[in-house]
Amino acid sequence: MREINILILSAGRRVELVQSFQKAAKRLNIKSNVLAGDCSETAPAIYFADKKVILPSINEPNYIDEIINVCKKEDVKLVVPTIDTDLLLLSEERERIESESGAVVLISSTEAVSICRDKINTQKFLEENGFKIPKMYSEEELDSKNIQFPLFIKPKSGSSSINTFKVNNLEELNTYRFLIKEPIVQDFMEGKEFTVDVFLDFNGDLITVVPRLRMATRSGEISKGKIVKDNEIIEDIKRLVKILKPIGHITVQLMKTNKGIKYIEINPRFGGGAPMSIQSGADSCENLYRLLRGEKIEYNENYRDNIMFFRFDNSICVDGNMEIIQW
Repeated sequence: MREINILILSAGRRVELVQSFQKAAKRLNIKSNVLAGDCSETAPAIYFADKKVILPSINEPNYIDEIINVCKKEDVKLVVPTIDTDLLLLSEERERIESESGAVVLISSTEAVSICRDKINTQKFLEENGFKIPKMYSEEELDSKNIQFPLFIKPKSGSSSINTFKVNNLEELNTYRFLIKEPIVQDFMEGKEFTVDVFLDFNGDLITVVPRLRMATRSGEISKGKIVKDNEIIEDIKRLVKILKPIGHITVQLMKTNKGIKYIEINPRFGGGAPMSIQSGADSCENLYRLLRGEKIEYNENYRDNIMFFRFDNSICVDGNMEIIQW
């Protein structure tokens, strides 16, 4: 079997994701180097990879060139983005990267990414296609002050729940509208919040849908979660991806309220909590290796239900030469 090398971009703290690819390759008896790329030598994940790669920042003009160079040098077969700021650029440059390097870029179409990355586009897409989403208020409605609290405010192109707030009164609303760049204001939702890991093959055919109840979060990322095989959520997600047509691993956030399922956002990439679904049996990393070696995978729900995950911090120690110190 030929070598199938993987490049994970903006690896940061994605140690679990690196290890998930490594474990999948070992189970399948595939020779694979998992490369972790980042613009910082202090990114923890690069020290757990088979090879570390220091890349330019996404804002640098040679960012795409360097991705192509690494793919050619290391015979990379798959490029995996992990952060929102990479997505639009990678979707736009996908054809070039793939034609010049021979690697597959795990990115949805520019159209799908544009819908997901802009919260106003997301709102419009969901409303036009009959999905429930909290009401978004116009500037005129907010200025009229004829609104009911609580509300919820977030940036138009935000990520990781940065600058997202519950708004309890008019004073808070005015403060947050001033502080947040291009804010979006919606009704505040109450209910059970879910993150749903969805995996589709390179043709957009659905393989797995795994709802995870968000029991606790920290800095916008799940810290405690529970796999809940909720059929209502699964069926709604099936309808969603049939219209959106993404590929690869995507992460959908939604709320189950007393008025039904209401969507929060769609992230066309691996979310931070994706290893929970992977460990439950919906192994997107294994699926990707199998697809890359030409296998056909059918839709399945062969993952464990009603299991919980409690995430925690760990650390590594390096010396002045950035070499790991073993204890």
